[in-house]
Amino acid sequence: MSPLVLTLAGLWNSGPQHWQTHWEARHPQWSRVPHGQWQTPDKDAWVAELDRAIAACERPPVLAAHSLACALVAHWAASGSPHRIAGAFLVAPSDVEAPSYPSGTTGFAPMPLQALPFPSLVVASGDDPYVSFARACAFAAAWGSDFTLIGDAGHINGDAGYGPWPDGEQLLLDFCAAHQP
Repeated sequence: MSPLVLTLAGLWNSGPQHWQTHWEARHPQWSRVPHGQWQTPDKDAWVAELDRAIAACERPPVLAAHSLACALVAHWAASGSPHRIAGAFLVAPSDVEAPSYPSGTTGFAPMPLQALPFPSLVVASGDDPYVSFARACAFAAAWGSDFTLIGDAGHINGDAGYGPWPDGEQLLLDFCAAHQP
Protein backbone atom coordinates (compact mmCIF):
# COMPACT_ATOMS: atom_id res chain seq x y z
CA MET A 1 0.00 0.00 0.00
CA SER A 2 1.43 3.38 -0.95
CA PRO A 3 1.83 6.00 1.77
CA LEU A 4 -0.92 8.51 2.38
CA VAL A 5 0.69 11.95 2.63
CA LEU A 6 -0.81 15.38 3.13
CA THR A 7 1.60 18.15 2.17
CA LEU A 8 1.43 21.36 4.15
CA ALA A 9 2.92 24.44 2.54
CA GLY A 10 4.03 27.42 4.54
CA LEU A 11 3.53 31.16 4.22
CA TRP A 12 2.84 32.18 0.57
CA ASN A 13 2.28 28.52 -0.46
CA SER A 14 4.84 26.40 -2.34
CA GLY A 15 5.39 27.36 -5.96
CA PRO A 16 6.04 25.23 -9.04
CA GLN A 17 9.76 24.74 -8.26
CA HIS A 18 9.22 23.66 -4.64
CA TRP A 19 9.89 20.05 -3.61
CA GLN A 20 6.31 19.67 -2.36
CA THR A 21 4.98 20.48 -5.82
CA HIS A 22 7.42 18.06 -7.49
CA TRP A 23 6.55 15.26 -5.06
CA GLU A 24 2.81 15.77 -5.49
CA ALA A 25 3.27 15.41 -9.26
CA ARG A 26 5.16 12.13 -8.79
CA HIS A 27 2.71 10.78 -6.19
CA PRO A 28 -0.84 11.60 -7.31
CA GLN A 29 -2.28 10.06 -4.13
CA TRP A 30 -0.54 12.79 -2.09
CA SER A 31 -2.40 16.06 -1.75
CA ARG A 32 -1.75 19.55 -0.48
CA VAL A 33 -4.00 20.90 2.25
CA PRO A 34 -5.64 24.02 0.82
CA HIS A 35 -5.78 27.23 2.81
CA GLY A 36 -7.81 30.33 2.15
CA GLN A 37 -5.16 32.76 3.32
CA TRP A 38 -1.68 32.10 1.94
CA GLN A 39 -0.48 35.71 2.29
CA THR A 40 -1.93 36.46 5.75
CA PRO A 41 -2.55 33.12 7.45
CA ASP A 42 -4.57 32.90 10.63
CA LYS A 43 -3.56 30.06 12.94
CA ASP A 44 -7.11 29.14 13.97
CA ALA A 45 -8.31 29.00 10.35
CA TRP A 46 -5.30 26.91 9.28
CA VAL A 47 -5.74 24.48 12.20
CA ALA A 48 -9.42 24.02 11.27
CA GLU A 49 -8.55 23.49 7.59
CA LEU A 50 -5.90 20.93 8.50
CA ASP A 51 -8.28 19.14 10.85
CA ARG A 52 -10.91 18.87 8.09
CA ALA A 53 -8.32 17.47 5.66
CA ILE A 54 -7.17 14.85 8.18
CA ALA A 55 -10.80 13.89 8.94
CA ALA A 56 -11.40 13.30 5.23
CA CYS A 57 -8.53 10.77 4.96
CA GLU A 58 -9.32 7.06 4.72
CA ARG A 59 -6.51 6.27 7.19
CA PRO A 60 -4.14 8.33 9.35
CA PRO A 61 -1.87 10.30 6.99
CA VAL A 62 1.71 11.42 7.32
CA LEU A 63 1.98 15.20 7.26
CA ALA A 64 4.85 16.60 5.16
CA ALA A 65 5.17 20.17 6.39
CA HIS A 66 7.44 23.02 5.34
CA SER A 67 8.28 26.27 7.11
CA LEU A 68 5.27 27.87 8.85
CA ALA A 69 3.36 24.62 8.39
CA CYS A 70 5.65 23.01 10.99
CA ALA A 71 4.22 25.46 13.54
CA LEU A 72 0.78 24.59 12.18
CA VAL A 73 1.37 20.90 12.93
CA ALA A 74 2.44 21.73 16.50
CA HIS A 75 -0.62 23.95 17.00
CA TRP A 76 -2.89 21.26 15.53
CA ALA A 77 -1.37 18.67 17.90
CA ALA A 78 -2.19 20.96 20.84
CA SER A 79 -5.74 21.62 19.61
CA GLY A 80 -7.30 18.50 21.08
CA SER A 81 -8.50 17.16 17.74
CA PRO A 82 -9.92 13.63 17.93
CA HIS A 83 -8.36 12.80 14.54
CA ARG A 84 -5.08 10.92 14.30
CA ILE A 85 -2.07 11.06 12.03
CA ALA A 86 0.67 8.49 11.45
CA GLY A 87 3.46 11.03 11.85
CA ALA A 88 4.91 14.35 10.79
CA PHE A 89 7.86 15.10 8.49
CA LEU A 90 8.81 18.67 9.46
CA VAL A 91 11.14 20.48 7.06
CA ALA A 92 12.75 23.87 7.83
CA PRO A 93 10.51 24.86 10.75
CA SER A 94 10.27 28.65 10.75
CA ASP A 95 10.80 30.47 14.02
CA VAL A 96 7.61 32.52 14.26
CA GLU A 97 9.06 34.34 17.29
CA ALA A 98 12.25 35.53 15.56
CA PRO A 99 12.57 39.23 14.70
CA SER A 100 13.49 38.22 11.15
CA TYR A 101 10.25 36.30 10.61
CA PRO A 102 8.03 37.92 7.93
CA SER A 103 4.98 39.81 9.14
CA GLY A 104 1.43 38.93 8.15
CA THR A 105 0.65 35.84 10.20
CA THR A 106 -1.83 35.84 13.08
CA GLY A 107 -1.76 33.57 16.13
CA PHE A 108 1.22 31.33 15.33
CA ALA A 109 3.42 32.79 18.08
CA PRO A 110 4.43 31.62 20.55
CA MET A 111 5.75 28.43 19.02
CA PRO A 112 4.17 25.41 20.77
CA LEU A 113 6.86 23.43 22.55
CA GLN A 114 4.86 20.48 23.88
CA ALA A 115 5.89 16.96 22.92
CA LEU A 116 4.08 15.79 19.81
CA PRO A 117 1.87 12.72 20.38
CA PHE A 118 2.99 11.05 17.15
CA PRO A 119 6.33 10.17 15.52
CA SER A 120 8.07 13.11 13.90
CA LEU A 121 11.26 14.04 12.10
CA VAL A 122 12.66 17.57 11.87
CA VAL A 123 14.84 18.17 8.81
CA ALA A 124 16.89 21.34 9.14
CA SER A 125 19.58 23.43 7.49
CA GLY A 126 22.59 24.98 9.16
CA ASP A 127 21.99 28.38 7.55
CA ASP A 128 18.22 28.79 7.30
CA PRO A 129 17.31 32.51 7.29
CA TYR A 130 14.01 31.79 9.09
CA VAL A 131 15.31 29.69 11.98
CA SER A 132 18.66 29.48 13.73
CA PHE A 133 20.26 26.08 13.97
CA ALA A 134 19.97 26.27 17.77
CA ARG A 135 16.22 26.98 17.60
CA ALA A 136 15.64 24.16 15.07
CA CYS A 137 17.41 21.80 17.49
CA ALA A 138 15.34 23.17 20.39
CA PHE A 139 12.10 22.61 18.48
CA ALA A 140 13.06 19.02 17.68
CA ALA A 141 14.01 18.34 21.31
CA ALA A 142 10.80 19.89 22.70
CA TRP A 143 8.61 18.03 20.21
CA GLY A 144 10.38 14.71 20.83
CA SER A 145 11.29 14.60 17.14
CA ASP A 146 14.15 12.81 15.48
CA PHE A 147 16.50 15.33 13.86
CA THR A 148 18.35 15.38 10.54
CA LEU A 149 20.72 18.17 9.51
CA ILE A 150 21.25 18.30 5.75
CA GLY A 151 24.07 20.85 5.84
CA ASP A 152 23.88 24.48 4.75
CA ALA A 153 20.74 24.34 2.62
CA GLY A 154 19.12 27.72 3.15
CA HIS A 155 15.36 27.43 3.71
CA ILE A 156 15.22 24.04 1.92
CA ASN A 157 12.92 25.34 -0.82
CA GLY A 158 13.00 25.93 -4.57
CA ASP A 159 14.87 29.23 -4.18
CA ALA A 160 17.62 27.39 -2.29
CA GLY A 161 17.93 24.77 -5.04
CA TYR A 162 15.65 22.17 -3.49
CA GLY A 163 13.24 21.56 -6.34
CA PRO A 164 12.80 17.82 -6.94
CA TRP A 165 15.01 17.03 -3.87
CA PRO A 166 15.21 13.24 -4.32
CA ASP A 167 17.18 12.76 -1.08
CA GLY A 168 14.38 14.46 0.86
CA GLU A 169 11.76 12.38 -0.92
CA GLN A 170 13.61 9.22 0.11
CA LEU A 171 13.78 10.50 3.71
CA LEU A 172 10.00 10.94 3.65
CA LEU A 173 9.37 7.55 2.06
CA ASP A 174 11.58 5.89 4.68
CA PHE A 175 9.72 7.79 7.41
CA CYS A 176 6.38 6.65 5.97
CA ALA A 177 7.54 3.04 5.76
CA ALA A 178 8.51 3.14 9.43
CA HIS A 179 5.38 4.85 10.74
CA GLN A 180 2.38 4.34 8.48
CA PRO A 181 0.54 1.03 8.60
